[in-house]
Amino acid sequence: MSDPGQKIEKIPYWTGSITWETLKGGLSNESFTVTQGDEKFVVRFGKDYPFHHVFRDREIMATRAAHAAGFAPELVYGEPGIMISRFIEAKTYDASDVQANIPRIADTVKHFHTTMPQHISGPGFIFWVFHVIRDYANTLKEGGSRMIEHVPGYLELAGEFENAQIPLPIIYGHHDFLPANFMDDGSKLWVIDFEYAGFSTAMFDLAGVASNAEFNVDQSEELLSRYFGVSPDPSMKKSHSAMQCASLLREAMWSMVSELHLDAPGVDYVAYTEENLERLETALDSYRSQYGKG
Repeated sequence: MSDPGQKIEKIPYWTGSITWETLKGGLSNESFTVTQGDEKFVVRFGKDYPFHHVFRDREIMATRAAHAAGFAPELVYGEPGIMISRFIEAKTYDASDVQANIPRIADTVKHFHTTMPQHISGPGFIFWVFHVIRDYANTLKEGGSRMIEHVPGYLELAGEFENAQIPLPIIYGHHDFLPANFMDDGSKLWVIDFEYAGFSTAMFDLAGVASNAEFNVDQSEELLSRYFGVSPDPSMKKSHSAMQCASLLREAMWSMVSELHLDAPGVDYVAYTEENLERLETALDSYRSQYGKG
């Protein structure tokens, strides 16, 4: 049943005739907009991806929690591999939108971090990017990745970035703050996509916002100042800069693992790997120029 229309129509949520359109943008999932009468929905198909630490039952729980906390559209139907959420009329952010709304983004991220734990149920998932990188390294070795000769260097970098981290409180993070995962309806800023949500410290989300939206140094410091309520000291700046590098390294290794295990329509994982390695090189040059090595 590979035809999208058949898959969508087979879902037992519908009570009448429907029309659907492909929703572009996903790197590992298939998404569609579906209209039934005067209601519109987003349908998302995605399997468990243990190699990416993605489990759909946990994503469904996090999505429902995010709706209860006021961040996400309502999830009206969920089963393993299928999620249906209400469609919202809103502008999907790009990097320039994030750059233009740093105080609003910082406030939303902080509110997410501190509010979500009250709505989470079941076992607590932990996302620690340095564990993810080490696990990706094992997957690349076992799968005979074309990048295997570079893996020891990636692990060395990850260790350096981890050593630069400062102690911070545990929060509940999103861990995939691409610009497109923020949506603005004119009065409210929404957050979507919770595949990687879990407990961690705030620094990965703050670094992800900055690296994914290509912040400069001043913009990164504005984000940190707004989030923490104080100007960042040198150790916090170094921690954030190192975590930006770790974020880009993780994204590049995510793509390398995806080369081995995924085949999403229209996605060139090799090109995406190279794109993120280039971005990592730029971020690493900036980090080295400010803090040296080690």
